[in-house]
Amino acid sequence: MLRNTARQLGRRASVAKAGRGLARPRMTPAASVLAPFLCPGYPIEMQQAQFATAAAPKSNSSGAIPVSTEKPFKKILAANRGEIATRIMRASAELGIPSAGIYSHEDRFTQHRYKADQAFELNRSKSPVAAYLDIEFIVDLCKKNGVEAVHPGYGFLSENEKFADALEKNGIAFIGPTVDNLRTFGDKTSAKNLAIAMGVPVIGGSDHAFKTIADAREWIADPSNDCGYPVIVKAAMGGGGRGIRVVPNESDLEAMFTQASNEALTAFGDGRCFVEKYVETPRHIEVQCLGDGTGSVVHLYDRDCSVQRRHQKVVETAPAQGLRPDTRQSLFDDACRLLSANKYRAAGTVEFLVDKRGDHYFMEVNPRVQVEHTVTEEITGIDIVQSQILIASGKTLSELGLTQDQIPEPMGYAMQVRVTTEDPAHDFRPDTGTIDVFRMPAGFGIRLDDGPGFPGAHITPHYDSLLVKITAKA
Repeated sequence: MLRNTARQLGRRASVAKAGRGLARPRMTPAASVLAPFLCPGYPIEMQQAQFATAAAPKSNSSGAIPVSTEKPFKKILAANRGEIATRIMRASAELGIPSAGIYSHEDRFTQHRYKADQAFELNRSKSPVAAYLDIEFIVDLCKKNGVEAVHPGYGFLSENEKFADALEKNGIAFIGPTVDNLRTFGDKTSAKNLAIAMGVPVIGGSDHAFKTIADAREWIADPSNDCGYPVIVKAAMGGGGRGIRVVPNESDLEAMFTQASNEALTAFGDGRCFVEKYVETPRHIEVQCLGDGTGSVVHLYDRDCSVQRRHQKVVETAPAQGLRPDTRQSLFDDACRLLSANKYRAAGTVEFLVDKRGDHYFMEVNPRVQVEHTVTEEITGIDIVQSQILIASGKTLSELGLTQDQIPEPMGYAMQVRVTTEDPAHDFRPDTGTIDVFRMPAGFGIRLDDGPGFPGAHITPHYDSLLVKITAKA
């Protein structure tokens, strides 16, 4: 099936390089200085204004405006694999920072290894997934090889507070939220409790996670909790649609809780789950935010992620369509207020459910960059990954020209879809094998973020089935 899928892709246009977006217009020398900060396909003049403060310090005595060439870090490690690793490496390169990568033995022929300036093999004694979760090994690798900062991407260790803490204790910057942010928002129950304290609407559910089916069953049966079936069981940690199951009635609880718990334990090392009332046919709307750790938080507008399969997003659009103006503004206000209360740092996404009446309910905070960040970059012109790097180096939003009044209104619309190696004839089970032909679409308005997909690539059964993200803008 993988070969057939690759041949179908082969009917498309030409191959494009990993992570390459729209061709940038010809720039003047002055504009080219700001090129590292610019997002493909967005008017250069508007982006120059956004980053003028960061790129051009005050005039010197001669009246000239010198441009800072100081690098935020000497070397950045992308502690991930696949397309997000190449995305981080691209951002590092555009900021003039050497990049380092890591790879498991099973990933030794994958693209992200060769996109890095340096690449290091992980512990062969670990399983293919566990190798990327080996905190001690990765921190030691950073110490021995002059890595000053680590970007975790999404998944793996991106929300692991122990990883962030271990890095910072060794003088290595974590390009992401603070340890306290991860402790608060990495655990969905504590995030929900903060939302309640900040007056953000929430769905009825447990205020703590359950280790056993018996505890969950007892809580649901208690009429004082007002949370009868159908309910949804959700992993206390992690994301990406893993560890989530809808439970239509009591007889399904044991099977669904067990599946969610086992999946969460395997993916995130924590099998605890909490329970919420299930909202039928809602829209899934999320707000992309940036914070600098001082309490200053801005939003970069919203995304609609309602098209999902098995609770995992497959199509994302920005901005969301058909939202009432008052609902949209409430989403922005609640998202920023919630993150500001915890002095959030770096990129984070606040996710909501919006029902048929337009009422919204807090779901969770994803304290990391997300797969679908590309659509937000395309409609705002703001490079989210580079912004994370600069914030981690100590820059404030004000210094980066990213206060809310400086964030441009969305220009156009963007949609992202994910090309995967899944077999529709077998319930979309991830497929494996060798890719014979791999040609991707190209042209005006098309952005490609790819990692493991290329001619001759051997796709293993060990990791996520994503080959490339295609983002279209109009």
